[in-house]
Amino acid sequence: MARLTGPPGGVLTGLRETGEMIAFKHTVFALPFAIISLITAASPGWPTAHTWLWVAVAMVSARTAAMAFNRLADHRIDTENPRTAGRALPAGRLSRNFAWAVTGISAGLFLFAAASLNSLCLVLAPPALAILLGYSYAKRFTASSHLWLGLALGIAPVGAWIAVTGRIGWPALVLAGAVALWVAGFDVIYSLQDEDFDREHALHSLPARVGGGRALVIARIFHLLAFAGFLAFALAAGGGPIRLLAVAAAGLLLAWQHRLIRADDLHSVNAAFFTANGTLALAMCILFAVAQLIAAGK
Repeated sequence: MARLTGPPGGVLTGLRETGEMIAFKHTVFALPFAIISLITAASPGWPTAHTWLWVAVAMVSARTAAMAFNRLADHRIDTENPRTAGRALPAGRLSRNFAWAVTGISAGLFLFAAASLNSLCLVLAPPALAILLGYSYAKRFTASSHLWLGLALGIAPVGAWIAVTGRIGWPALVLAGAVALWVAGFDVIYSLQDEDFDREHALHSLPARVGGGRALVIARIFHLLAFAGFLAFALAAGGGPIRLLAVAAAGLLLAWQHRLIRADDLHSVNAAFFTANGTLALAMCILFAVAQLIAAGK
């Protein structure tokens, strides 16, 4: 009989392994922008507690389903890649049955959360889930998989906007585009680590397709466009010195990560990928929230 979980080790061990499987710490990339969209859509007031709750549930459950499914789809590839062979699923610390259970439960919870928000959220939830899960196979056939990942994270602010207003607003689409380009850019940087592996295994990342140097140039273009999108959204949200400071901080962090990385020198890839981008998302979220607090207090 197939195992549902990994080897014995207690609840904390199981939670830690599950958190590693779904890369829970990477929630820092999408959730802050959902919050930014949420509070901007509700301006000059604030979202209700009901909206906060179900948006949080939808965000976490959708991302959990996507990451667990991604680990299932990439199980064989992760086993063959020395960089990822130690992950919980290829190393056998968690079973495929367990990963399928996490995927199914999380997807169901996401749909329930969407239904708890409003009818448009529910209607759009299945296609959103298809985008999230479909990304796991994108590298098999297109080098634009980085943009697909960007789209998967970029729909979060649109969903948050709909949760508040019941409709799609153009400022949310601007923010979604900026987030998509930002994510695509840093995913290109991250994929530099697997350039040779991807090429040898016919996986279609940009570094494998055009080489690391050209891929970095494309990542810079993505990030320049993302910066312009962040600025456009900040102005649409009301502008002001604090929101513009948030955009300036984002610009500095984007520039910093590109100073850290060269195609032939990846020793700082973790700082460029996680530290710079996690800080960017959190800094923008905090500053937008401060701006909203000040505006609400006037």
